[in-house]
Amino acid sequence: MLFNVPRWPVMRPTYLGFVLYLCAGFADGMVVPFFPLWAQSEANIAVGFIGLLFGCYAGGELIATPLVGGIADRIGRRPVLIASSFGVGLGFIALYFTHGVIEVACVLVGIGMCESVLHPTIASVIVDTTPVTEHRRQFSLARVSSSIGSVAGPAAGAMLVSMSLGSVFIAAGIALLAGSMLTLLSFSETRSVVTVADDDDDEGLSALLPAFRDRRLSALLLWFMLLEISASWIEAVLPLYAHDTAALTASEIGFLFTYGAALIALAQLPLTRLVAQRSALSLILMAGGVMVLAFVILIGSSTLTAMIAAMSLFSISQMLTGPLVPTAVNELALPNLRATYMAATSVASDFRDSIGPATGTALYAASSLLPWMLGIPFAVIAAAGLGGTIARQQRPPKQPSDRKDEAKKRAESVRICGLR
Repeated sequence: MLFNVPRWPVMRPTYLGFVLYLCAGFADGMVVPFFPLWAQSEANIAVGFIGLLFGCYAGGELIATPLVGGIADRIGRRPVLIASSFGVGLGFIALYFTHGVIEVACVLVGIGMCESVLHPTIASVIVDTTPVTEHRRQFSLARVSSSIGSVAGPAAGAMLVSMSLGSVFIAAGIALLAGSMLTLLSFSETRSVVTVADDDDDEGLSALLPAFRDRRLSALLLWFMLLEISASWIEAVLPLYAHDTAALTASEIGFLFTYGAALIALAQLPLTRLVAQRSALSLILMAGGVMVLAFVILIGSSTLTAMIAAMSLFSISQMLTGPLVPTAVNELALPNLRATYMAATSVASDFRDSIGPATGTALYAASSLLPWMLGIPFAVIAAAGLGGTIARQQRPPKQPSDRKDEAKKRAESVRICGLR
């Protein structure tokens, strides 16, 4: 069977996860900055539809996640990683040969369906093979790996767009196909067989219901999604804003995104160590604050300096929130439901990727400054909600002995009052 061919040498699962994050980061970094320019310049798609096409990509993830989101908990991490990375890579290559809004939308839906299980399964592999105390550090390393890919992606794309904007899709597809082949040859299964046999027959939406029924997870993901929607406006709208104001060329936009990714790659681990003793609430509020400052700068100026400053602040906010959310989600999940909870997290990211670019470009079509103006209150409210939710989740529960002591104190207080 294809998924059981001999493998040599077997790579450490966490390292393989980092490599796949790198490949995915390279592909995303290659595509995201140039897709709006390709759609506007070569595909002749109106600005208002560009965000909807981003939404088709996320829509594919939303369609597939309730159906197969927790599949890695049932059939294993290895086959899911191989199939999903291969499907995403093939989809990007197909995009190069696609013309017209309908065709592009259909291909993006297919890519999103394959991607719906890729990132959650990689995160599950990391959790499977590292102790709980190392999770925040490991997710920081994963973010660094993704950022390294995100550095190389826009940089390579900036050189490729001189030939054709569509050529970035071919390069992105090759990167994911290479990751799929590496997984096929050198990855060993990490799933712990702790589920009940009947669970293997539980497919579809019902497999994700344990995660969706968790109110703590629902609240956390809601605020996370809202904060990320405001951040996605910078990613989706900034290329159009820079191009329309003649602040940057297509290649320069690629190098701007390269700079942002390089900043994350270089500063993520030092920043994680620097703020290791800070509370989750303070980190989330800091992330919201720097996002607000980025929006203020973009409102005030559209110069190259303003673009660099805004990208710097955006990267800092991503470094602050990136490792916190998967760590917080994992703390809520039982060992046999890790991939399922990560898939539920992916649903929130899918909504972000669908709603964020669509609303951002729609706001930009109405007014070039509107995304930045509305982003300020949006980021403030979302950061406060997310920080408070994580802080409540991490608050240690009261021990039974503490409850007994409190009950005794209340009883004693009542007795004294009665004597009086």
